[in-house]
Amino acid sequence: MGMDFSTLRTLISRYCVGEENWVDSRTIYIGHKEPPPGAEAFIQQRFPDNRIVSSKYTFWNFVPKNMFEQFRRVANFYFLIIFLVQLIIDTPTSPITSGLPLFFVITVTAIKQGYEDWLRHKADNSVNQCPVHVVQHGKVVRKQSRKLRVGDVVSVKENETFPCDLILLSSSRDDGTCFVTTASLDGESSHKTYYAVQDTRAYNTENEVDSIHATIECEQPQPDLYKFVGRINVYMDSEPVARPLGSENLLLRGATLKNTEYIYAVAIYTGMETKMALNYQSKTQKRSAVEKSMNAYLMVYLCILISKALINTVLKYVWQADPNRDEPWYNDRTEAERQRHIVIRAFTDFLAFMVLFNYIIPVSMYVTVEMQKFLGSYFIMWDDEMFDEELGERAVVNTSDLNEELGQVEYVFTDKTGTLTENNMEFIECCVDGHVYVPHAICNGQVMPGATSMDMIDTSPGPGAREHEELFFRALCLCHTVQVKEEETVDGIKQGIHQGKSTSFYISSSPDEVALVEGMKRLGFTYLRLKDSHMEILNREDEIERFQLLEVLTFDSVRRRMSVIVRSSTGELYLFCKGADSSIFPRVVSGKVDQVKARVEHNAVEGLRTLCVAYRPLSPEQYQEVCHLLNGAKLALQDRDKRLAEAYDIIEKDLILLGATAVEDRLQEKAADTIESLHQAGMKVWVLTGDKMETAAATCYASKLFRRNTQILELTTKRTEEQSLHDVLFDLSRTVLRQHGGMTRDSFSGLSGDCTDYGLIIDGATLSAVMRPAQEDSNSGNYKEIFLEICRNCSAVLCCRMAPLQKAQIVKLIKASKEHPITLAIGDGANDVSMILEAHVGIGIMGKEGRQAARNSDYAIPKFKHLKKILLVHGHYYYIRISELVQYFFYKNVCFIFPQFLYQFFCGFSQQPLYDTAYLTLYNISFTSLPILLYSLIEQHINMDILRKDPSLYRDIAKNSLLRWPIFIYWTILGVYDAFVMFFGCYFLFDNTTFTSNGQMFGNWTFGTLVFTVLVFTVTFKLALDTHYWTWINHFVIWGSLIFFVVFSLLWGGIIWPFLNYQRMYYVFMQMLSSGPAWLSIILLITASLLPDVVKKVICRTLWPTTTERIQNADKLYEGQLSEFTPLASLHAPSKAGSLRRGSGNQRNAPNPRRSEPFTKKIMFTRWQRTPDYSTFAPLLRFADGSRHSKQGHAYSGAGPETSV
Repeated sequence: MGMDFSTLRTLISRYCVGEENWVDSRTIYIGHKEPPPGAEAFIQQRFPDNRIVSSKYTFWNFVPKNMFEQFRRVANFYFLIIFLVQLIIDTPTSPITSGLPLFFVITVTAIKQGYEDWLRHKADNSVNQCPVHVVQHGKVVRKQSRKLRVGDVVSVKENETFPCDLILLSSSRDDGTCFVTTASLDGESSHKTYYAVQDTRAYNTENEVDSIHATIECEQPQPDLYKFVGRINVYMDSEPVARPLGSENLLLRGATLKNTEYIYAVAIYTGMETKMALNYQSKTQKRSAVEKSMNAYLMVYLCILISKALINTVLKYVWQADPNRDEPWYNDRTEAERQRHIVIRAFTDFLAFMVLFNYIIPVSMYVTVEMQKFLGSYFIMWDDEMFDEELGERAVVNTSDLNEELGQVEYVFTDKTGTLTENNMEFIECCVDGHVYVPHAICNGQVMPGATSMDMIDTSPGPGAREHEELFFRALCLCHTVQVKEEETVDGIKQGIHQGKSTSFYISSSPDEVALVEGMKRLGFTYLRLKDSHMEILNREDEIERFQLLEVLTFDSVRRRMSVIVRSSTGELYLFCKGADSSIFPRVVSGKVDQVKARVEHNAVEGLRTLCVAYRPLSPEQYQEVCHLLNGAKLALQDRDKRLAEAYDIIEKDLILLGATAVEDRLQEKAADTIESLHQAGMKVWVLTGDKMETAAATCYASKLFRRNTQILELTTKRTEEQSLHDVLFDLSRTVLRQHGGMTRDSFSGLSGDCTDYGLIIDGATLSAVMRPAQEDSNSGNYKEIFLEICRNCSAVLCCRMAPLQKAQIVKLIKASKEHPITLAIGDGANDVSMILEAHVGIGIMGKEGRQAARNSDYAIPKFKHLKKILLVHGHYYYIRISELVQYFFYKNVCFIFPQFLYQFFCGFSQQPLYDTAYLTLYNISFTSLPILLYSLIEQHINMDILRKDPSLYRDIAKNSLLRWPIFIYWTILGVYDAFVMFFGCYFLFDNTTFTSNGQMFGNWTFGTLVFTVLVFTVTFKLALDTHYWTWINHFVIWGSLIFFVVFSLLWGGIIWPFLNYQRMYYVFMQMLSSGPAWLSIILLITASLLPDVVKKVICRTLWPTTTERIQNADKLYEGQLSEFTPLASLHAPSKAGSLRRGSGNQRNAPNPRRSEPFTKKIMFTRWQRTPDYSTFAPLLRFADGSRHSKQGHAYSGAGPETSV
């Protein structure tokens, strides 16, 4: 609650105080010290404390807020109204019949949601109560994180996480820098360098830091992680010194200090105002597509209910208009009742009919659905195939409300670093002047031990090339920003020297650079250290070479290269440059360009990250000119970045090409296979990453998101600088629509071989421009629509340099597009949380970057590869099960209540119930609830292995196909038909006044019981007919429910119960069973009710079988062994193009590879002796010949057939 007040205080102080400029900036007094007199007015602003709140409820608002959320559900609100009506007026049934199930649903849901929120409170408290070290009065004091205030000076030690957003004042390093990893923010686990304020970096002890007298003016909090504008005024002896502050001085909450002993920094944004918290989405209640369908069906049934009650009320007064029929003499109404106004009487009757028929809307369906979701979620947690031994973790379900949504996903948004990749770079090879060098395998033309199995790809370089080769190795040892960390702790003892050599290791802002420097070490050139502006290298002869580092031309994503200028010990000056091939080749004037280019292209196709290396010798005059250019650009206050870029452009030219390198960011195990399966299942996969474009694109190739023949479309800053955004968008739009003839490509586009595959690459800056709201005077209003149109026609999209909130914006944009597709987001870092919360389904990976993603997700899985099973198997099953559950519930309630409606025509519309109160109450709770609950938990309409092997089966259930209106109407009509058969079947039997053996006549309760008996048996048998996967539990529950009904009826009517005022059912059931005609009618009516559904199924399965039914038929034919067959594609319905036409033997054995499969993959299946004579099976599997088969099996080698789409 304190959080709310502090936010309110901030708003009041920000907007209600006189000075307008406060809205845009804030002033922070370091250490809460007043500025010296005369400097500026001291106005202490109020800021929120450092508390983080991710929970939804508090102790005080839980009950009202939760009740409000639950009664927003149509069904819950409806049952509340019915319950109140039953309490207020005299109704035919007891209020307990609707009150008890409602109370049960509300309580169970509230307990579940309360427990989930309690876990969030626990997580918040663990963060808010962790200790931080604050400098006060020259001493370091321990405080809880939540008590930290803006202006406090904080001390952070190595490997600690920053508790809020800080400005770096000083560090343990002499140059005032510190190294930070921002893995939990933007997914990059590399080390980044941040800089202390120039005037305070010398203050290195608590007392010195405490003596700093300064104020900071900066912008109000905003979510952009990469942007910060401010200035610091340091009060020296005389005038205050103003220094600019930028993002290089800002340490963000959630980042971790690395390779720096300690730092001192001042808090500027705390709690919910930190950039990390501003990037969080608020947690909203997610609703599944099935639940929306349920609510729509509910409205239809509500209309049916109201119309039934209306018809009966009108007919009652029409029937009673005849004085002879008004009321029989023995049922004389009281005078008071006669005097009541007709409108009030009619309204009361209408409500009474509503209550009588209200069972058509099944409250127990919501109970069953809640239980099915809750119990069903355990199957994910118990799945041994989703257990990761390395982490020792199983899959976790945080929200069971969305199980069936896993079977409806159309768009998958995935993070790259740590989700698709392991975040481990490995140096693979380098190529110098066309000669290839592989560490420990081929070096300098010599085959190393252990390389005998490799293809020989090298020819020995001549003696002239030796010099070039060493220059290449030196270039890679010098052209980087890697730091060397000495003294790694081994077994708790610091060991600086190990076997005569220092046990140092490399850290850098780019894992690629570390991989390259380590690769050079394996090839004989070791980078030792940077000391006093000199870089030291250990060459192959174990001699130390020293180079003076003069300038670093840093990497940026527009130039896509970096350079260093060094002076060797002999006084020669070199510019070494490395970068993407597209940015190096145009600047090269000599070197073996063709050979290197060929190798780079070869490696890029393999999914390796490639860099080219070039150099340029500089004369002293040229160097002086370079220095002059760079210094002029660095001192500029206006357009500094632009002037630096121009200077770099002039310097990095006339290069001589040396060679290229190849580095691999190892993909997670089976990541490519998973993405391929998702594509085949008709899903579109988007990669959203904070990483560089080149890196991300290489990963997309490696993971088969982009293929060799994918045409890449770029929508990046580089391109929009050359052309306006408007022109670029229209160009891309024309390109994709020309290919598809103006038709939007459907969701199966990823597999169609005859049209060009497009892949789109977009970066964060361009996305911001596309998403910007339209200005009135510009024509940018339709940018979003054009962008969406382009994306829809691309089989894969890569978004790079994304801020966390931009990831969420992309997901939101797709969610809101006109098709309203179901989206899934998967990631492993805190930077993915907002996207995970925004998507319909959020999946967190238990990765190296903390557990924030896993904690905020709906489902958490150990590895990316588990996504395949959770969607294609679990998601498929959950959706099939719950859709049957919903349709079946509506069906059995129509069967149940429609005879009650028909009965009113035969009882003078007197609201007389057809069934006994016990039957009314227990029908949905006991007699018919367990079989459908069990069905919805364990039904497997297709074998699990088949679902995994043939992902295209997922398309059969896409777009909520099993809960469409035609299917719903079919079930409703079936229910009405069954109700007519039951009611009129029994009515015509009774028409010929039936006597029992002792001459007694049947009464109205016997009639109702007979209808009810037929009803219970019919709906239970209907479910048995729909069940494909039989276990002993199914048998026990289905037949057990029927036995329970019979036993209950015998006991209910066979004993005189002392707690009942009247017992209208006494001996009724036994009397009914003693009659032969009753037995006959039960059997006949059950058969007549089920017959049309059975006939319809047989005809449809024979003439128009679906893919699922073909596989079921084949599986039954071979007694559940179909999972041994790999070419399941041949079970699909033949396409219009006749892609599965029967061919000659030669055609059949010709390899016909799936585009997505490696060409060498061998697929095995068994040959059968002869084609069995089954009409449904003949077109299903490809048989090699018609001969009788011998005992031994035959192997067929060749690629599997194309999946027909």
